[in-house]
Amino acid sequence: MSTMSITTPKKPAALRPTVIACNKQNLNNLLATEWLRTNRLGAYSSSTIVGCNVRRYHGLLVAAANPPVGRIVALSTIMEQLIIGKEVFDLATNEFAGKFSPNGLMHMETFRDDVAATFIYKVKGVTLKKLVLLSDDANAVTIRYELTGKAAKLLLRPFTPMRDFHSLQSFRSPGSLHSKEIDCGALVREDSLPDFPLHICSTQAEFKHDPQWWYRVLYRADVSRGQEGFEDIYSPGLFVWKPGKTKSCELTASLGEQPAGDFKSDLAAQKLAQAQLAASVGPKQPRAIRRLAAATDAFIVNRPMNDGTMGKSITAGYPWFADWGRDTFIALPGLLLSTGRYAEAREVFETYANNISEGMIPNRFDDYGGPPHYNSIDASLWFILAAERYLTSGDAKAKTKAKTFGRKVLLPACEEIVTHYRNGTRFSIHEADDGLLWGGDYDTQLTWMDAKLGDTVITARYGKAVETNALWYCANCMLANRLANIDRAASARYAEAAETIGKAFVRTFWNEQVGWLNDYVNENGPDASLRPNQIFAVSLPYSPLSDEQQQAVVRAIEENLLTPLGLRTLSPRDTRYRSRYGGSWESRERAYHQGTVWAWLIGPFIEAYLKVKGPAGVAQATRWLKEFDSHLDQVGLGSVSEIFDGDNPHTPRGCISQAWSVAEVLRAKLLIAEMKP
Repeated sequence: MSTMSITTPKKPAALRPTVIACNKQNLNNLLATEWLRTNRLGAYSSSTIVGCNVRRYHGLLVAAANPPVGRIVALSTIMEQLIIGKEVFDLATNEFAGKFSPNGLMHMETFRDDVAATFIYKVKGVTLKKLVLLSDDANAVTIRYELTGKAAKLLLRPFTPMRDFHSLQSFRSPGSLHSKEIDCGALVREDSLPDFPLHICSTQAEFKHDPQWWYRVLYRADVSRGQEGFEDIYSPGLFVWKPGKTKSCELTASLGEQPAGDFKSDLAAQKLAQAQLAASVGPKQPRAIRRLAAATDAFIVNRPMNDGTMGKSITAGYPWFADWGRDTFIALPGLLLSTGRYAEAREVFETYANNISEGMIPNRFDDYGGPPHYNSIDASLWFILAAERYLTSGDAKAKTKAKTFGRKVLLPACEEIVTHYRNGTRFSIHEADDGLLWGGDYDTQLTWMDAKLGDTVITARYGKAVETNALWYCANCMLANRLANIDRAASARYAEAAETIGKAFVRTFWNEQVGWLNDYVNENGPDASLRPNQIFAVSLPYSPLSDEQQQAVVRAIEENLLTPLGLRTLSPRDTRYRSRYGGSWESRERAYHQGTVWAWLIGPFIEAYLKVKGPAGVAQATRWLKEFDSHLDQVGLGSVSEIFDGDNPHTPRGCISQAWSVAEVLRAKLLIAEMKP
């Protein structure tokens, strides 16, 4: 991908936040609309726009105990009560089986999707503004309350589950929670997390130690996913704020020591950073593109390197994924190259290059700090493609740095990958006699369609997979071209290999009978299922297909798999097609790649479509992407969901904010913008 050179203004205009009125008549929609803030450690804050947690993953502080992983729901919510005279008004909203209690929604006026998530409440002439600001470089969150109007008092009761974000807390759990009063508030400990105490402090409010358990809070989103959805939550006590001359109060929660910082200066710095990132794609770009550019920052995290230094990685999605190799390098061009963040891109490349093992980059880093997992056939090939896109991105200055970095880091890593793949590595990954890449067996799931139920692989695409071999062809072409002026003999070997692979690719995958590419081929013969994987044989920088074949592939996908929010993973005409993703874990796994729409696939589709149509395809491509503009105000505000149902109305599912979804929608929009006259 080529990226336009953009000069970012020193003080770009702030990105206008989305403001949502809290219409009490549309409670289900309010509870299905979520906000998210993340930081460099992999910590995050997230909930619904009315502050009612509907997932076990929600919390005002979900800290990263082993950055960027080891996430702990430290502070889940705060129950606020506003006292005006002798009247008590509940502002918080919690759901239990059959009812909401308290039900503070009736007093909430608006939610503002700003750098600090902002809630506005109005009660009898009193306006309370609540702002939630996550620290950018610490496991800490500050909740600021600003009061205007007549005299009032505010009671704040924090709730502290102190548990792994995948699990649920119970007052009967083997571990036990303890709290004690400290100078500024409370210290909360969980026996199973002795090294991670939670400090909850305020210099304006008085803390009263009053431990409580609230039983069987309901998480409706978990229940809808077929999961356990009830939790008992612990509270250490109550903060009491009586406004005097100062009309604001701040409560800070931190895992470990209290961080130094000032709310207003931290907020200003984060606002400036957001504005600069939004402007990085061009200050005159439409608001949707600038919002996507701003959303890219959510996924960039720090990751410790093997030598003790700090590198960078990319979190696959929120709220539950960590950093995965495949997702990282599919997303990197859209997240970092489209926004001109080349230095950070280099850090991500180095993180994974330093973890290559037997020619494979990690499929994923372990969620709990264990060794990396090497079980993907294509992640390493996506690394090579991302390297190629990086080497062709930016202005002359960026390309000069890229050339040096390419020689020192990228090209040696790419050659190491290709050499091991050619000679053979884990999971029977090797170059077959015809030059194509073979990998896996019936019991493995090495491609991105990796759903598995126990020992049963849902889409057993072992052997020669079409997208893997499109990437394999591209990798050899890339090395042939990049080494032409560095090592002519090596360049010639890669060029010869690419020619062999290209011919074998067409011979093996082109299916004249159906008019598209086979999805995979193994000892059982070809599988001609109409899936989106073949689009990469057109969209990648190098294609082995003829112009006519490329057009036929794009046409087949457009007519059968294209939706307003991405590509289906299987044709609706296929008897295995599943129109809806939902229900139990088994039901969801069986639908994951059997019809479910994936947003990230819109990127390669638009790229392929523009490749075969040229400027004549710009208007249609623009229309196809329009639905994503409105999606930015649904589900995960300002971001793009992981997946959608295969059939109308294409209900969003999965993660509310997915790295490769954001990246590829942004990249597709910029490809169109570059082609417009």
